[in-house]
Amino acid sequence: MGKLIVIEFVSLDMVIEDPDGADGTPWGGWAFRYGPESVAGDKFALGEVLDTGAMLLGRATWQRFSRIWPGRDDEFSRKMNAIPKLVASRSSDGVEAWSNSSLLRGDLIEEVAGRRRERDIVVAGSGSVVAALRAHDLVDEYRLLVFPTVLGRGRRLFDQDDRPLGLALESAERMGQAVRLVYGRDAAA
Repeated sequence: MGKLIVIEFVSLDMVIEDPDGADGTPWGGWAFRYGPESVAGDKFALGEVLDTGAMLLGRATWQRFSRIWPGRDDEFSRKMNAIPKLVASRSSDGVEAWSNSSLLRGDLIEEVAGRRRERDIVVAGSGSVVAALRAHDLVDEYRLLVFPTVLGRGRRLFDQDDRPLGLALESAERMGQAVRLVYGRDAAA
């Protein structure tokens, strides 16, 4: 049985919206103000998961990534380009712009639950996809890269929750000016 791992850039107040500034919000680009040592490479410590798992992305995140990753050729980029990518979209017909991408057909929850039995699945960004998976109790782990900024506005990782969510801290490690926090399910919650 695989795990469903959510990876996110977050501010101290849990904002996930526009970390790179591509959405053009007034507060956008907050994660990239701290230099490449905080964002470059495998900062989420995915390691082997990139070789054996699959990545799940919402349409908007996939579109952004499909413009960034195919032109890169370092070791981490090669893994990002090689991993199978599942795109959750109701409005996109084509995902040819990025190798190893396919549209996720059928019900998101059923498809992910079935595929998670076979391999690890990493969800990057994709706030609405994460919210839907969390609502159906499918998230096993959160790997958060927390940046030392408070935005006070923007979409938050846990905005949509209507029930408490118990998590257990598995690790904390400094990544440049950011901190990588890894949370798993809290068996006591």
